[in-house]
Amino acid sequence: MNENLYSVLESSFPEDRDKSFIITANNQVISYGAMMDETARLANGLVGLGLKRGDRVAVQVEKSIDALFLYLATVRAGGVFLPLNPAYTSNEVSYFLTDARPHLLVCRPETEHELRSIGEAAGVVFIKTLSPDGQGSLLEGFKGCTSQFSTVECQRDDLAAILYTSGTTGRSKGAMLSHGNLSSNASVLKDVWQFTQRDVLLHALPIFHTHGLFTATNTILAAGASMIWLNRFDTDKILELIGGATSMMGVPTFYSRLLQHPEFNALRVEHMRLFISGSAPLSPEVHSEFSKRTGHAILERYGMTETSMNTSNPYRGERRAGTVGFPLPGVEIRITDPVTGEPLNQGEVGMIEIRGPNVFKGYWEMPEKTAEDIRESGFFVSGDLGKIDNDGYVHIVGREKDLIISGGFNVYPAEVEAAIDAIPGVAECAVIGLPHPDFGEGVTAIVACQENTDLAQEVLVAKLEGELARFKQPKSVIFVSNLPRNSMGKIQKKELREKYKDAYLK
Repeated sequence: MNENLYSVLESSFPEDRDKSFIITANNQVISYGAMMDETARLANGLVGLGLKRGDRVAVQVEKSIDALFLYLATVRAGGVFLPLNPAYTSNEVSYFLTDARPHLLVCRPETEHELRSIGEAAGVVFIKTLSPDGQGSLLEGFKGCTSQFSTVECQRDDLAAILYTSGTTGRSKGAMLSHGNLSSNASVLKDVWQFTQRDVLLHALPIFHTHGLFTATNTILAAGASMIWLNRFDTDKILELIGGATSMMGVPTFYSRLLQHPEFNALRVEHMRLFISGSAPLSPEVHSEFSKRTGHAILERYGMTETSMNTSNPYRGERRAGTVGFPLPGVEIRITDPVTGEPLNQGEVGMIEIRGPNVFKGYWEMPEKTAEDIRESGFFVSGDLGKIDNDGYVHIVGREKDLIISGGFNVYPAEVEAAIDAIPGVAECAVIGLPHPDFGEGVTAIVACQENTDLAQEVLVAKLEGELARFKQPKSVIFVSNLPRNSMGKIQKKELREKYKDAYLK
């Protein structure tokens, strides 16, 4: 049996190839048959460029159906898909290309000139372009390719994707996900969330990370279901199109913004079957208000780049606010002492460790980091602190490494701090996440300036524009004379978070 992710998903495609796979915002319908033909054509094009099994395809483009099909085609051709956030700067992309050494880079036409020299220096063999409207050299060069393609044979353990996740030292790590990791998770989620061919998912998530690309898309393909496709989240468009959907996946920001819309009410969503939230903690307040307004309890789950989904609140049963539910079938969760690694008793707070077919293969060309984070027993040390209550619900209570999740995006303070410290006039800084009504957490810089230096927030943030993606840039800068430290000289971020916790809530 071919265990290529695409082949596994294809076994669940509808027999009727004319069934809708994607419905666009302007009501264009793309059938399963059309998707299969187009991904075959793209796969032939990739092979024509010399792509071999295991070769990486790096993609930094805006969300589009063509970009989604490129992902599926890469998998069909046995390649390794490497999606990059379009917000990453050229400096950030340079690191990813140098580290992953992709065979092909696909970028936006407007960034080709800037990225070509970077790609060539990193050893990228081909650089092609793709715009949201389908223009660019990639599709132009594949026009003559046939729509007949035999999906490349792969084993479950073969690499299907690399997703970069920032490190606390500032160096990003490439999480290696296998065909088996992704197919097992899609199959489990389809069953746990009861997706069928009758479902229509409202897809407004980006597709450069696991939530929109794997959790949403792969689950829909595993169910043979359909998607209403939005290139970005727009509250008015959501309200316009939600009548044709049965389900929606989003980050907490989606739901808080819907609640702010005066026309969002129970009547609008009375036909909906399921709302799912992830990528960042959903506040109990949003959970409660959404339930009161609509009669729907949002289903919160817990996942991460290295493991895809780990837990979920129940489809039937209490979706308990402030928790991420129970371990998924086949997934083990244990809580251990962060220092000794010894398992703790139920109800005690400690390190969340995960074992199952969803756990990644390790970090790209970082064997020491892989050995540090994946125990010999197969348990992955998540870096998240949590507990399991007496009813079996998993609670996330904190993050060991000060990760900030803002609008569903991961931001590691060390990377932002390094960029700020390099600005003339800055003596030192600490970057923390503070409660934010829209983004969940707002990236906040606490900055101490050098003597006789006067920096304005606008000036500081402007200097970061070419260094950091916008979602990493501080939403607020607080200037102080000095930063609090303990007896060992370590900056006390906990003290700063407590002092400024209401900065965005006033």
